[in-house]
Amino acid sequence: MLLAADAPPQTPPHTGGLLLLIPGTAGLLTVAALGIALLLVLIIKGRLQPFVALLGVSIAVGLAAGLSVTELFGTVQKSAAVSLIESGMGGILGHVAIIIGLGTMLGAILEVSGGAEVLSARLLRLFGEKRAPLAMGVTGVVFGIPVFFDVGIFVLAPIVYAAAKRSGKSILLYAMPLLAGLSMTHAFLPPHPGPVAAAGLFGVDLGWVILMGLVVGVPSVIAAWAYSAWIGKRLFVGVPQDMMEAAEESKAAVAAEQRASGTAPAERPVSLATVLLIIGTPLVLILMATFSSVALDPSTVRSVLEFFGHPFVALTIALLLAYYLLGIRRGWSRQSLETVSTSSLKPVGNIVLVVGAGGVFGAVLKGSGIADALADTFNDVGLPVILLAWLISVVLRVAQGSATVAIVTTAGIVVPLVEGQDLSQAHLALIIMAISAGSIFASHVNDGGFWMVAKYFGISERDTLKSWTVLETVLSVAGFVVAAALSLVI
Repeated sequence: MLLAADAPPQTPPHTGGLLLLIPGTAGLLTVAALGIALLLVLIIKGRLQPFVALLGVSIAVGLAAGLSVTELFGTVQKSAAVSLIESGMGGILGHVAIIIGLGTMLGAILEVSGGAEVLSARLLRLFGEKRAPLAMGVTGVVFGIPVFFDVGIFVLAPIVYAAAKRSGKSILLYAMPLLAGLSMTHAFLPPHPGPVAAAGLFGVDLGWVILMGLVVGVPSVIAAWAYSAWIGKRLFVGVPQDMMEAAEESKAAVAAEQRASGTAPAERPVSLATVLLIIGTPLVLILMATFSSVALDPSTVRSVLEFFGHPFVALTIALLLAYYLLGIRRGWSRQSLETVSTSSLKPVGNIVLVVGAGGVFGAVLKGSGIADALADTFNDVGLPVILLAWLISVVLRVAQGSATVAIVTTAGIVVPLVEGQDLSQAHLALIIMAISAGSIFASHVNDGGFWMVAKYFGISERDTLKSWTVLETVLSVAGFVVAAALSLVI
């Protein structure tokens, strides 16, 4: 396992621009600490949009650490030298924005076509009434791969209501496994923005992130399902009648809007095999490309596999499959497909900008010498880097609530600790898993997901803390334990 003390000798910090009040490493660490504190204050107390907060703090930290205005912003003449802000933003978004965009459109087609209902209904029949909670959990995992967490709740909540009402048992018994599956895929698997952004910052192939996400995520979600079964039997929460009625009204309104715009699903039902084919295609292609780069010598076959397994190509193929199999073949017009795709991209602007600002923050930490100072300090701590990564992510998550902010900020701090160590792609992917696991620790009242869960499933704040908050903690700790254990042998 890599220790922070194994980091290479660091270069001296930059000294141009504004002067530090405290010289040397101590001054840089002070700037870093004050910068992170300012970021948390702006987001938590000031309610400032995270993109604006990250960008503003990045500029303030850079100037305070000694960077010049030219280094931060470039020159009016736009010389060959690229500014830190431009390189930080462009470097990460060049990798992340395309993947998030393609993944979002893919998820929207699956959602509007009724693929989620088909998936859950088939799994419920397959597992039977007694294993309905497990069916909900598997639904969350499979449907959560291409769909954002909040969209998954919106689409699948009515199915949870129906299962709980039919059985007369606590809604927690069905909601918690579903939420565990959605949360696991959101934290550990591409094309979700957290793991994709971290992969870009660490320079890790997405195939390794998918592989380690599955290896770490599956045991973690099983542990979370075990807790779901335990708390579901001990804490009764009835089905929220108002949410059931609202869900039916919302579903009817959406259906009417879809009929009016020509995007309503065709009468021809979606098959489970079609849904699994579309979801599984990009994962298989990307993994094949990753394995071919390790197992095969340079050849035409390897080049073909790497081409089709590139995330941009693999997701494009999956999206085109969805367009045809879920849309055109079932009577959708091209205009309908364009409408659904375009509408799905509107909510992701905030995510893309936050990820980009996180890239700026990381570039400023590196360019100013703060990252080197942090590496020097962690040398003396002697803790494994994977543990430090998880702890930093946990602190940022608990303090400000956003998993995406926790991931991109932590990655910016941790990347310099592993540079020059000649670590394998698999080991770096496990460090990403540790960061991702920390980003979902102890969801509470400063996290939008906390209130979404409480609202959609009619759970009181106190019971949400007992169920959802603990569930997220179990998922986080289990994910870190699996990742740390694997890092000992990989």
